[in-house]
Amino acid sequence: MKITENRKLYHDYFIEDSYEAGIVLCGWEVKSIRNKQVQIKDGYIIIRDTELFIIGMNITPMISASNHVNIDPYRSRKLLMKSDQIKRLIGKVEQKGYSLLPLNLHYKKHLIKLDIALGKGKKSYDKRQTIKEKEWEEERKNNKYKLK
Repeated sequence: MKITENRKLYHDYFIEDSYEAGIVLCGWEVKSIRNKQVQIKDGYIIIRDTELFIIGMNITPMISASNHVNIDPYRSRKLLMKSDQIKRLIGKVEQKGYSLLPLNLHYKKHLIKLDIALGKGKKSYDKRQTIKEKEWEEERKNNKYKLK
């Protein structure tokens, strides 16, 4: 079940591959995510010493969160993946133009998981071409243009 999704990612990047990773969260963060008070639109993923971290993911704290915890909604959170997958990602990210981005946040059984996309940035003419293709598909579905 999806919690949140980054739909703008498909407009700005060519998605090459996707991976699933766990996230290290605090208790108040899990409660806020279950209330869908999370946003991954501005988030991105960096690599530090063969470890993955997500930065810029906003988890809005609940009013009922504990007062003894120092709450930072934009703190960097560690991502959990197998080391061979991380090494493969490091090799791909070092290529020109590739970056790691959060695709969606979802539940897997009782755990909260994050889908990571390996994407290459689109140029403005690629974005225009994508919009043209999408409009053409919509018009074709509405039978405005019949192919003979």
